[in-house]
Amino acid sequence: MTTIQRRSPEEIRDLRARNPEMRERDFARIHKISEAELVAAHIGHGVTRLRVDVPAALNGLAACGEVMALTRNDSAVHEKIGPYENVNLGAHAGTVLGKQIDLRVFPNRWAFAFAVEKRTEEGGTRRSLQFFDSEGTAIHKVHTREATDRHAWDLLVASLLSDDQSPLLDLSPVTDPGAVDTSAAASQEELRQSWSKLTDTHQFFGMLKRLNLTRHQALSMIDADYAWPLDLSATRMLLNGAAGTDLPIMVFIGNHACIQIHSGPIVKVGEMGPWINIFDETFHMHLRLDHIAEAWAVRKPTADGHVTSVECYGADKQLIVQFFGKRQEGRDERPQWRELVESLPRLEQSSAA
Repeated sequence: MTTIQRRSPEEIRDLRARNPEMRERDFARIHKISEAELVAAHIGHGVTRLRVDVPAALNGLAACGEVMALTRNDSAVHEKIGPYENVNLGAHAGTVLGKQIDLRVFPNRWAFAFAVEKRTEEGGTRRSLQFFDSEGTAIHKVHTREATDRHAWDLLVASLLSDDQSPLLDLSPVTDPGAVDTSAAASQEELRQSWSKLTDTHQFFGMLKRLNLTRHQALSMIDADYAWPLDLSATRMLLNGAAGTDLPIMVFIGNHACIQIHSGPIVKVGEMGPWINIFDETFHMHLRLDHIAEAWAVRKPTADGHVTSVECYGADKQLIVQFFGKRQEGRDERPQWRELVESLPRLEQSSAA
């Protein structure tokens, strides 16, 4: 963990006033603070601290109608426009299963929450709910839209108001939920046997935990029947190959506390600098191609035939984004998706080590 340099709220506000247009994440990184500290420094200046009640927040959003949900990591941003629907949360995990907004949520990793109001140059106000982990890293944000029910939004913010409106945060390191004891890692043969017996993609995480393997380790160990490394041009080729067709794909982007999913065709793909972007009506994605150190095609057996995905990893071996073909439960995946993935340029297995 990077040591967080403490700055006073007044100093943070002063620095921000000199750099009002810089993106929050970039500002926090450059000034060696967390993004949550940047937001908290403005409590009483357009920011209100909220109680961290994830079920109340997400269920309350259902009454607000159309909003924009944003989930990201250091290398990718996922934005979906629509309502929060079918919220089902437990103490440790839960889902939001709307037609547009589709989330996998881990509530016990959400540590700070704020309501933010920010004036725009045009004289309007941008409103958002922003959630952070215990280190102060942003994990999920919700922005109002023109169609948002403002009365329901204001009632939700009022219901979540915290008694603690201090701009100072008690930050603590995040415990890696994916940490494994690699000294007890399974052998290649044990991995092969377990992988071959999968009948559902949701069994994959449990298999990794049982075998004491990270996701990246498993891909590197398994033979090419189940996973093979791709040339780094593959991500661009995949998106351009799917764009403008009727092929529905799934795009998973997230962090340790929230994963956001798009399901459906994509239309408009474009590049700007190091970013490749999707600009569709209800889905926007921004992905740093220069952050992708490895890309893999992955094949998992299921009861309905194997499921194929493309996974992109950073230099730290952490997952950035996953792409799947959308399929119906109980049916094999679409041949069009499988053919697209299998047409992507491969690397020799040794080149990915």
